[in-house]
Amino acid sequence: MRNNGILRIVARFLIPLIMLFALYIQFHGEYSPGGGFQAGVVFAAAWILFALIYGLDAALDIVPERAMYVLMLLGVLIYAAVGVAGVVLGGNFLDYRPLLDDPQYAQQFGIVTVELGIGITVSTVTMLIFTMFVQRRSQSMQIEDSQTEDKD
Repeated sequence: MRNNGILRIVARFLIPLIMLFALYIQFHGEYSPGGGFQAGVVFAAAWILFALIYGLDAALDIVPERAMYVLMLLGVLIYAAVGVAGVVLGGNFLDYRPLLDDPQYAQQFGIVTVELGIGITVSTVTMLIFTMFVQRRSQSMQIEDSQTEDKD
């Protein structure tokens, strides 16, 4: 599959469009269906498609496994920071009104920021799960190959 020229050309065209669509879902989630979770899954799907076409090593060159852990933590921290900021400023957890002077802008800012944290977390967790499954599968295939060679 990695040597198929047609798949590579289609992927080169399709992956940026999928990522652009993920950004659209992310930032229009408060006005239309979508939001952080959906955008995170779509973004991860683009990365997974890249990994399927070009190989996991090439995909990990773009987003290393260590970066996935850091981004996963960053997404959770963004979500929690918005919630705690509401408490510190005199409101409830995830109460956006105390964040800014204008309640309408505060609500909009809070929702967009929370959804961004969710999107970052969901995309990196999905990418990490895929990475772990592929690595586990390749390890088990190597073990099976070595056992087969030992029997011969």
